[in-house]
Amino acid sequence: MRVGIMGASGRVGLKLVEAVLADPGLELAAAFVSPQSRLLGTPVANGSIEYRVADADFRSYCDVVIDFSNPAASLQLQEISARLALPMVIGTTGFTPAQQARLEGHARHRALLISPNFAFGFEAFKLAVLQFARQTPSADPTIIETYHINKKAEPSGTSQQLAALIREARQAASTVAIETPHIVVQREANVVGDTIVRFDMSAGEMSFRCSVQTIAAYAEGALAAARWLVESGAQRGRFSLADTLTQPGVHS
Repeated sequence: MRVGIMGASGRVGLKLVEAVLADPGLELAAAFVSPQSRLLGTPVANGSIEYRVADADFRSYCDVVIDFSNPAASLQLQEISARLALPMVIGTTGFTPAQQARLEGHARHRALLISPNFAFGFEAFKLAVLQFARQTPSADPTIIETYHINKKAEPSGTSQQLAALIREARQAASTVAIETPHIVVQREANVVGDTIVRFDMSAGEMSFRCSVQTIAAYAEGALAAARWLVESGAQRGRFSLADTLTQPGVHS
């Protein structure tokens, strides 16, 4: 499988490059970076591939693209791809509602698998949280996220998605208006990613926790999702990690 990586000089992007190069079943087809990247024009791992800016030519030699960049660069990549049915896995976060709508438009031409968190086990964690929220709508939830000290101060895409889904799950089981859960943001050195969802039940408490120990976990999960997307043969449409659970062993 020939893999193109968008955002190849980022924290996750660099791990993706390493993982692809280490896997004999994968080929690094392209490593895209921003025009300002210090790696632009340099060889990847002393090989024949160079870090480069994405342009229309990349479409002919990638089987799948994994995108961990930023919303503007991600949408520019979609535009460059025109109407080509090239599957893409998107781990980029921070899209506005208008940008999300643009992604939906591009999903009419290609298969897009989008998630704010590709760590193995995260989807099962999310489903367990939502099941509890539906079954116990009176329990008051709080999301506590801890990430590395260099991450932006606002809540992560992971927490924002969780908060919205928890509110929807509780609202579906409640007759009163339900507010979006509060998100507590913490930044600490050397913490990759830690998400806790705590439900206050007055007389008790239920907590769910998902901890990521290495940045490589996101890269490994994104590659597993890319394999699933290519093997599914999907030509168009928007997919999530929940869809990958329909094939045992691919992503859990």
